[in-house]
Amino acid sequence: MKMIVGLGNVGSRYDGTRHNTGFMVVDELATRNQIEINKEKDEAMIGQGMIDGEKILLVKPMTFMNDSGRAVRPLMDFYKIDVDNLVIIQDDLDMEVGRVRLRQKGSAGGHNGIKSIIQHVGTQDFKRVKVGIGRPKIMTIVDWVLGRFTPTERPFFEEGRDKAVAAIEYWVQTGDFMKTMNKFN
Repeated sequence: MKMIVGLGNVGSRYDGTRHNTGFMVVDELATRNQIEINKEKDEAMIGQGMIDGEKILLVKPMTFMNDSGRAVRPLMDFYKIDVDNLVIIQDDLDMEVGRVRLRQKGSAGGHNGIKSIIQHVGTQDFKRVKVGIGRPKIMTIVDWVLGRFTPTERPFFEEGRDKAVAAIEYWVQTGDFMKTMNKFN
């Protein structure tokens, strides 16, 4: 079983914000693969289904971004998910809107959701799908990440979201994250 976690914040106030990029990617993946995210478990909303014959667990932590690891670890333990089968989808300030970059491991890079997961999982050796949200020119980082994409940015974000979904589906099909990185980076 592969566990795909999209990071975001809980509540309608945060729907569609840049920091909820992970939630939006997971929602699109769920829609395309007819997986309902409709069960609450261990401080997360989850959905189970199949993609290309592989069992998938889609996860949206309900702990707020900065405490995402509190939801991720218990689910890994309960479903016996090895870190090799864990992928985290996150927003990235340091890439332009819609750009996608896959990484096999790495530091948190200042992302508090990733910091929390590293702390709870006990390693930084888990896969990431990063989707660019750009960096603000005049507003604070907090206002930027909790803001929504502009009408000009929206098509770029949607293109990145769709590319992230395609990358995850390709990884599930091939079982080879390095090959997936070579194709989508």
